[in-house]
Amino acid sequence: MWKLANKAMALRTSKNKTDGAGGGGGDADDFEAWMKSRQLLKPDDQLDLTEAELGEEITKVLTPTNTNIIRNLVVYSFKEGEFVLAPVPGNTVTLIAFAGNSLHVDSDEGRRQIEESDEIGYPLPMPNYTVVEQRETDNVDGEEGEGEEDDDGANAKDGGVEDEDVEEEDDEEAKGTEGDEGEGEGEGEGAAARQEDDGPAQQAAAVSSKKRKLINQFNYCERGALTYSNPKRNVDTQTIPPPRSQFGANVLQWVIYDSYMENFEESQKDGSKKEDRKRGRREKKFRDKSAIAEQLNKKYLKCWQILERMINQNIYDDIAHDYRYWEDPADEFRDGEGNLLPLWKFQYDKTKKMNVTDILFNPTYYDLFAVCFGSHDFMKQTNEGYLCLFTVKNPSFPDYIIQTDCGVMCCDIHPTYPFLAVIGLYDGNVAVYNLREDCKEPLYVSKGVNCKHGECVWQIKWGLDMADGEVNFFSVSSDGRVFNWILMQNKLWVTTIITLYRENGLVDGPDGTKVTLKSGGSCMVFHPVDNKVFLVGTECGYIYKCSTAFSSKYLMTYYAHNMSVYRIDFNRFNSNIFVSCGADWRVKVWEDMRPDPLFIFDLGAAVGDVKWAPYSSTVFAAVTTEGKVHVFDLNVNKYKAICVQAVVPKRKNKLTRISFNEKLAFIVVGDEKGVTTSLKLSPNLRMMVKPPKKQLYLDQNTLQINKLEKLLSLVRELPEGGTVVPDAATTVRS
Repeated sequence: MWKLANKAMALRTSKNKTDGAGGGGGDADDFEAWMKSRQLLKPDDQLDLTEAELGEEITKVLTPTNTNIIRNLVVYSFKEGEFVLAPVPGNTVTLIAFAGNSLHVDSDEGRRQIEESDEIGYPLPMPNYTVVEQRETDNVDGEEGEGEEDDDGANAKDGGVEDEDVEEEDDEEAKGTEGDEGEGEGEGEGAAARQEDDGPAQQAAAVSSKKRKLINQFNYCERGALTYSNPKRNVDTQTIPPPRSQFGANVLQWVIYDSYMENFEESQKDGSKKEDRKRGRREKKFRDKSAIAEQLNKKYLKCWQILERMINQNIYDDIAHDYRYWEDPADEFRDGEGNLLPLWKFQYDKTKKMNVTDILFNPTYYDLFAVCFGSHDFMKQTNEGYLCLFTVKNPSFPDYIIQTDCGVMCCDIHPTYPFLAVIGLYDGNVAVYNLREDCKEPLYVSKGVNCKHGECVWQIKWGLDMADGEVNFFSVSSDGRVFNWILMQNKLWVTTIITLYRENGLVDGPDGTKVTLKSGGSCMVFHPVDNKVFLVGTECGYIYKCSTAFSSKYLMTYYAHNMSVYRIDFNRFNSNIFVSCGADWRVKVWEDMRPDPLFIFDLGAAVGDVKWAPYSSTVFAAVTTEGKVHVFDLNVNKYKAICVQAVVPKRKNKLTRISFNEKLAFIVVGDEKGVTTSLKLSPNLRMMVKPPKKQLYLDQNTLQINKLEKLLSLVRELPEGGTVVPDAATTVRS
């Protein structure tokens, strides 16, 4: 290509020279004069650029992408019943397209036809083929075409060899220009001279050995074929015309608007359904992942709890040994006296400023106990409450934590299902939790104004399962009502058992009508044998014996205390004996259906709680607001406690609740600072009854019952005259 360009330039130069020699220089002078007289008009707003800016090369990239093509075109698909995206057209624009039967020159068929045309000596009748003979020599450069014909033959031969290579690369150059034709003639003459020298035989071989080259590499052939035409057939069918009816209506603007709105709502519903399905699938995947993660977390948590218990047992190794094996040897020298050994202190960081409102041991797992946290100060109520379940195996942190929106005032654990815990709240609501599941949300909770107590719930107790197997519990509140709550399938069903009206409590109301005063309930306990009978302590100091079968009257009224009754507890060995305590500093032991107490003890401060010991029929313990624990054994001393020990400072703290462990000889007490302290009883405080020599077969339960009956027989004896001994510790009759 470069050589051909040089040739063309040489031809133009020679032609210009020829024209100039012939007197064509006037045109050049006119052109120069025109260029001098030409003035460039510069616009006013044209930018003035420097030489560097003018010489700067700006690269522009041209892409084959057609920007005018619409890429979001949609068409309605009758198959799908919705609009679908139309395929994006390409960047190529086809102007004409028709089917051809061309053959490539390098294909087998093209080579075969070329060979056949060579054998017969003339080309086949193919109009699109042009046969060109291979020339052995080629032209020289265009600059040597006319002005250098007188050069020697060697230069001509060299130029011919070079041009022969060029002709093999490009078919169009084989045609040549005017200079090529001249050179071709010279080349032809040289070839003829050589053929004359070689002879006729060699000339024929050279002609046969020449190859013909096709200018057009495609073979265009026309072929025709006749196909069999199927005979035409007419099929006629007759159908029943569809029914027709006339319809007329006025199309107004609001009709069109309504139709569009209906269509839009339907499309929104379809979209929302799809989104709901997608959201449901995502939520299902998330729930599956969260469930797997929760299971792993539970496994890890269990392992960590075991490891934490092991570490705590190593840290508190001395206390653990004292808890199991320590026995105070000084009790052998103290006749009728004992002491308490402090063990662990259980507390939670978020309950440091709360009061311990209730303590209860789990009936199945003896080392697990529940502690309620709230406030006894009605003017300083907290915005949250807690129910924590501690174990002696891990004193540093509770095993279960339940958080509420207000103070937790009481709780109870089901004796048959130890994983069910029910709590009473300060706002009058009750809630049931399943400790085996998530403790964050309650299993049941009271809702509504009519489905709750009007005031604080002071005590709550599980009842026996009903005839149809439904689980239920009872609660007492300051509003003077006792409720029975039944756990239905999806809700709590509440029934009022009794309303605590005061006897002879009729007073004149503001409008002159008679109003019956209520007694606010403060505590309750069920009879251990007769499950229909229960005792209710009130804020007025009375103890009412009630029954679930009667809601209109009391079975018995005990004028127990001058102030509020805080706790009542039945004896474990004799169901007719119970003990009560109150804010009037008294602890009294009662016998069922006997209006006067059997024993009266003045502790010198308000008594917050009292409990019978599970291992002895004559031992009970009480806590006071002075921070002391009083342990009584009526068989040893009927007049005073055999152990009085301060657990917390008197002026800074107060004890509120106490509870005995059912299997081991230790107690737990709670105070107003949110701390629960465990104390072990010395041997003198838990002495067992020795059987007589002639009755060694008697078990400890029978011996405890006999011991209590012997004690009661001494107390039941009345003095001469049959008068009742007055309460020397009280000055005002309740």
